[in-house]
Amino acid sequence: MKTQYFSDVDETLVTTTLPNGLQLQVVPRPAYHKSYAIMTTDYGAIDTRFAPDGKKMVTYPAGIAHFLEHKLFEKEDHDAFDLFGETGASANAFTSATKTSFLFSATTQLTKNLQILLDFVQEPFFSESSVAKEQGIIGSEIQMYQDDPGWRVYAGLLENLFPNHPAHVDVAGTAASIAKITPEMLYTIHRIFYQPSNMTLVIVGNIDAAEIIDFVADNQAKKHFPEPQPIARGVEADLQTADIIPYRELKMPVSRPKTLVGFKGQVAIPQTTEGWRYQLTIRLLLEVLFGDSSQLYQDWYDQGLIDDSFDFDFTNQRSFSYGLVGGDTDDPQALSAAIKQVLLHATAQSDLTSERVELIKRASLGKYYAGLNGLNGVANQLSALSFGQARLFDFPQILNSISFNDVKELIPKIFQSDALTVLTMLPEGQS
Repeated sequence: MKTQYFSDVDETLVTTTLPNGLQLQVVPRPAYHKSYAIMTTDYGAIDTRFAPDGKKMVTYPAGIAHFLEHKLFEKEDHDAFDLFGETGASANAFTSATKTSFLFSATTQLTKNLQILLDFVQEPFFSESSVAKEQGIIGSEIQMYQDDPGWRVYAGLLENLFPNHPAHVDVAGTAASIAKITPEMLYTIHRIFYQPSNMTLVIVGNIDAAEIIDFVADNQAKKHFPEPQPIARGVEADLQTADIIPYRELKMPVSRPKTLVGFKGQVAIPQTTEGWRYQLTIRLLLEVLFGDSSQLYQDWYDQGLIDDSFDFDFTNQRSFSYGLVGGDTDDPQALSAAIKQVLLHATAQSDLTSERVELIKRASLGKYYAGLNGLNGVANQLSALSFGQARLFDFPQILNSISFNDVKELIPKIFQSDALTVLTMLPEGQS
């Protein structure tokens, strides 16, 4: 067990790796009444191609990671949600492109809730009838997302950027793909990707770290897990720009057009402190250029080109990365052209000054420190970083190390014309 104190944020992080490989991270918060736990596996929606037990590569149906997330709650004679409800805990789960997480928050009976979490995630039960039932439920969920204009624009942008990479496939899959899922497939994936050495457990709250770690260790020691095998994944990094679809239009019954401009990451960003610093530099640059405190934002808002829906983001996942800028607008062509102009000529923007970079850094630090008040935010971020070397509580030092020159030098590396795409949604009947 390793205990680290981070003086910049007045936080203590206790970490250990159990004999079966499960990584534990515990942050004691004695002044809090609530506790929050999140268990995550390094397996997500893009991991549809892999070699079971090191044998021949096989491709599993799109959406199977999300399907498995749903099915793990349901057992032969009970549902894990019911068990959490009996203790007064609130539970949930989510699947991303590269991770699947299961979580709960509770004010009492922490160890009982931890046992529920560990047991339902690690002890699967699947049957033909329960899988068939879930196929209908998730089929309805897929249709719901297809009817959501905001989701369709976002998903369409990913299709433009990654037409040959599973990043563009909906996390839930399609009605046709999930219809192919069988209990045998689910058991195989659980055995390979839900092995303890491919998982982390983060607990934040009013807890005694040593006692909690001992409790989890005892729970794990009573269970038998297959001997872990190296995981051979078949999804390679997509860093090419040649296959990007430069422009597409979608039409739905919306009252106002929407447009997003995306840029594709062209370098592999490692899960290290330096990789995190690179991501923070990109996000800092986007905030400088497009944040609501910029002159550009104010001008566009005053002109009626954008509204409060205007937003931007940068995402880095295992094997791909991308950024996006945009929102609702009456003139999608004008807005997308203006965004592209800013990206391709970012060094000439009046907002790009050393003074503004320092101002945004201070604002980012303020948001970071405020965010530490939330148990779920701290736990989720620790979990997201737990499969790499970056540490959440090093954020102030990393951010402060980013200079104005670092920001400027990044511009020609990420904003290139052949790395850009535009996805526009128009009201039906409008051209």
